Amino acid sequence: MFRFDPYDPAFDADPFPAYKVLRDEHPCFWSEEARMWVLSRYDDILNALTNWRVYSSAKGNLIDEFPGRAGSTLGSSDPPRHDRLRALIQSAMTKRALDHILDPARASIAAHLAEVRDRPVFDFVNDLGSKVTVDLLFHLFAMPRDQADEVRDNAVLMVQTDAETRQKSEKHLAAFHWMADYAEKLVQERKQNPGDDLLSNFITAEIDGEKLLDKEVQLTVTTLIMAGIESLSGFMGMFALNLADYPDARRTLVADPSLIPDAIEESLRFNTSAQRFKRCIQVDTELHGQTMKAGDFVMLCYGSGNRDERMYPNPDTYDITRRPKRHLGFGGGVHSCLGAMLARVACQVVFEEFLKAEAEFSRVDQQLPWVPSSNFRSPQILRLARG
Repeated sequence: MFRFDPYDPAFDADPFPAYKVLRDEHPCFWSEEARMWVLSRYDDILNALTNWRVYSSAKGNLIDEFPGRAGSTLGSSDPPRHDRLRALIQSAMTKRALDHILDPARASIAAHLAEVRDRPVFDFVNDLGSKVTVDLLFHLFAMPRDQADEVRDNAVLMVQTDAETRQKSEKHLAAFHWMADYAEKLVQERKQNPGDDLLSNFITAEIDGEKLLDKEVQLTVTTLIMAGIESLSGFMGMFALNLADYPDARRTLVADPSLIPDAIEESLRFNTSAQRFKRCIQVDTELHGQTMKAGDFVMLCYGSGNRDERMYPNPDTYDITRRPKRHLGFGGGVHSCLGAMLARVACQVVFEEFLKAEAEFSRVDQQLPWVPSSNFRSPQILRLARG
């Protein structure tokens, strides 16, 4: 009997065979382990992402949600509340924010590359990707650097799930509360001392006389720190892994860095770090011979949809010339990632500099430790050897 258990630590080592079985044989599958329906085909996932009246985010979008978060953030709310939040947050995340990260991103990756220059083996995740991500977030929010390590450590814990209990453990919840308290102190401090930074923009953003509430700013900042550190760092780690595993693609990018944006899109399709998110069914819904009842939860497997043969020819081939259309690496519909352009620009700059310095490398460990998360998939450690 087929089982689908996203909490199994062995699953994320290679989830794609299970995804294929789901797409081909069980496109609407009830997972006893996850206690929710699982959708795995591209068209079904895209339909769910665009049909928020049936597939609601208001009870949370994380597979294992934090208390008090559902309904209060951009990713865990439906229109019209979602539209209000998105408009205000989007008005704060102007093109100026993009312009402000170009030079800091180059400076950050250059500094951290210098730190590993004399090492024959370095860990891309912890020596480079994670450090650059933290640098950029602290720059955008003008956060004091004295707690950088604590912020990173708690953000990493927040995305994790206990594989045995199949839920957030005390340490994960404690990390969430620590981050919420940290964000609250930042908000109050910045209200007293506004500056030229993204957090100040959140506080002052206004449309038709309406502003974000303090609680909304706090939860937005909490979520963006968590998602920023995990999503951007995780994606950079996956991109580096792809380039280690596919040396011909890497050498093509070294020879022609103008292709890096195309390679980023293919990596977001081929190996997205954002693998699975949740919705709640609002009305009884028939799909592929199954009936999902109102109140049931459903898991949208972005990582499977991105490998769907019905959408992409040869989906298990990593092809940086593919230019995949409408991949699910940044979600879709009303909940498409608001930071997508920021992530693309940062990743492009980082890998332009990285590939200048490190043209030839291979991964040391064939078996990788993966972040224990029901939502995300990225390596905890990625040791690369030069040459």
